[in-house]
Amino acid sequence: MELVAGCYEQVLLGFATRPGQSWTVVPDFTHHAHTASLSAVAVNNRYVVTGSRDETIQIYDMKKKIEHGALLQHNGTITSLEFYGTAHLLSGAEDGLICIWNTKRWECLKSIKAHKGHVTSLSIHPSGKLALSVGTDKTLRTWNLVEGRSAFIKNLKQNAHIIKWSPDGEKYVTVIANKVDIYRLDTASITGTITTEKRISSLRFITDSILAIAGDDEIIRFYSCDSQKCLCEFKAHENRIKDIYSFEREGQHVIVTASSDGYIKMWNLDLEKIRDGPSLLCEVNTKARLTCLAVWLDQASEMKENSDKTATSSQETEDEKSSTARINKDFWTTKRVKIAKRKRKIIPEKQKLEAPVQKKKKKQNSSA
Repeated sequence: MELVAGCYEQVLLGFATRPGQSWTVVPDFTHHAHTASLSAVAVNNRYVVTGSRDETIQIYDMKKKIEHGALLQHNGTITSLEFYGTAHLLSGAEDGLICIWNTKRWECLKSIKAHKGHVTSLSIHPSGKLALSVGTDKTLRTWNLVEGRSAFIKNLKQNAHIIKWSPDGEKYVTVIANKVDIYRLDTASITGTITTEKRISSLRFITDSILAIAGDDEIIRFYSCDSQKCLCEFKAHENRIKDIYSFEREGQHVIVTASSDGYIKMWNLDLEKIRDGPSLLCEVNTKARLTCLAVWLDQASEMKENSDKTATSSQETEDEKSSTARINKDFWTTKRVKIAKRKRKIIPEKQKLEAPVQKKKKKQNSSA
């Protein structure tokens, strides 16, 4: 298990985490990943990808601990990255594009002009057939990923900056400033609203009906999607929280938080005693101004990620995904040729990730 975090100092930080009766976190690597601050990070069973204000996406092979290359399709800050299974990655940026990538050969299968303004957030349905995106054009858009086209457009009163599917895919939420609207998929209507005092910076589904919400303060709050009531709140950090991540390990719900105070903390949440709040498992002071966070889980260990969608672990889902991938490949062949002629997609690099160093700003010639 590896905690990976991006920061304003242009560095990707890695911390090896060892679960047990007493959890431990030790520095594993630092890498000067970009030429500007990191804005997004995503993981699957093999790769970590990071997005930045330098308009590039960097790829890291965590099995081999090497830098794998860079994706150069976007012309704007990378705002959102999300894997679907082992075969696809979606990226969104301030250029208004959503790009769909094949992660086997790192080809851009399709580039969609998704929003008139910036793409602020995107989320893939657990089936892999739909995706949602929000942008600065005050729209919420539904995408048919099988056919690679827009399926539905909903106008919003204000710009939303976060969108998330629930793990079961039956509901989704949008975040506008300090307000969370909860939608049902079957009716596309709002079933409830959660309002907080501060602007919301990060949000995660812990279960299908429980949300963890962090605002621009040091407090994390757990809400019920059904009643929209706060189940628990606790002080997690000394400064505002920048990102939340969560996963499930052997029936244990683990919450990971990153803050402007430089700390990454891991918490154990007992759902039966949720009103008592989570207990601290371990923490590490990165001494960096953190911006984004993820947890890379080695599939060899018996861990199940509890992300914002159900993991595609069953063979039935894997077969469905492969079928979708075959359809997508045929549908996007013409577009792929045009993209390949216009712009290089990946710059292969085989550079080892460096060991932890005190001065994280040491320049590396690794960016494209």
